[in-house]
Amino acid sequence: MVIELEVQSQDIKKYRNGYPLIRKDSLSNPGALKEEGSIIHLVDSQRQFIAKGYYGKQNKGLGWVLSLNQGEKIDYLFFKDRILKAFNKRASYYQDEQTTAFRVFNGEGDGIGGLTIDYYDGYYLINWYSDGIYSFKEKVLRVLDELGDYQAVYEKKRFDSKGKYMEDDDFVKGERGDFPIIVKENGMNYAVDLNDGAMVGIFLDQREVRKAIRDKYAAGRRVLNTFSYTGAFSVAAALGGAASTTSVDLAKRSKPKTIEQFSMNGIDFDQQDIVVMDVFDYFKYAKRKHLSFDMVVLDPPSFARSKKRTFSTAKDYPGLIQDALEITEKDGIIVASTNNATFGMRKFKGFIQKAFQDSGKRFKILEEFSLPGDFQTNRNYPQSNYLKVLVVKKLD
Repeated sequence: MVIELEVQSQDIKKYRNGYPLIRKDSLSNPGALKEEGSIIHLVDSQRQFIAKGYYGKQNKGLGWVLSLNQGEKIDYLFFKDRILKAFNKRASYYQDEQTTAFRVFNGEGDGIGGLTIDYYDGYYLINWYSDGIYSFKEKVLRVLDELGDYQAVYEKKRFDSKGKYMEDDDFVKGERGDFPIIVKENGMNYAVDLNDGAMVGIFLDQREVRKAIRDKYAAGRRVLNTFSYTGAFSVAAALGGAASTTSVDLAKRSKPKTIEQFSMNGIDFDQQDIVVMDVFDYFKYAKRKHLSFDMVVLDPPSFARSKKRTFSTAKDYPGLIQDALEITEKDGIIVASTNNATFGMRKFKGFIQKAFQDSGKRFKILEEFSLPGDFQTNRNYPQSNYLKVLVVKKLD
């Protein structure tokens, strides 16, 4: 059964031009939506067709547009067409022996919002972002089976299923992996576990940033990696000839995970500092101990809450930069990163400018990064290009 949703007049042009996110505030009758996975027709007040999609609650949306063609069926052939096109675009990645982990399908950038598929050296990891897209699971798996040549498929259900699909095992089909497996990224080794909770061990969207740290910026520098997770930036810095690395993260499991990543690259982890501590407490500790660094990596979560504080990149990033500046040497480098999709690069650069101005310091932006090529974006939806990274030099 197809549900007709009337688009309010001010948003009709936006959807006709390819805007993909079905927003509640764009609709006159959102109450018509009942069951996630239902096919939706967006129409105007005269019931003229605008676009079709599916109902699946994700972040600020009620679903995603899938087609501007009224006659196109949302069936197996639809999913095959979209996924095959995406895989063909990444054909060169499969040939690269130095990089064996990358994204092969990127949501709305490849035509199906709410769905991503990553490749990890023979294993596929599917991320489902709503109950609605999960209802198409068998179609997606059938496409992967037809494409063939994989070891196994794993999945992450990144939505509140209210117990509907709750299980600890993310294995779907194929031959189970003996985790961790080792993937390569520009010749660096990273340990990955696809069946160990929400995170797998590495964020693939930072590939080009890690390469730049290794190849251009780390040599001879004392590097502080904050919100370090599994220490991937620290590994890149150490392989790039850093004088020292210090990795700081509040999560207790970050230490054994970081040790693991160093070990996979033949780096003596005993020669690296790995600290389990709140990053903001570490800044205070470093000032007390008169510690300073030549490079500081800042890659905080968009939103985080600990016992002591709440952090939001949208309002707190300038303060984070100021904290880092106090322990960064002259001519030192700050790698400032955020994956917050609610603001763009211009605003992010404004955060940098404000922090340096308030600190009475001057700076120069050496390089900037957004998503790598395998993370296809949608030009009609700027939020799909969420990653913003600036390499900033402190001039005084």
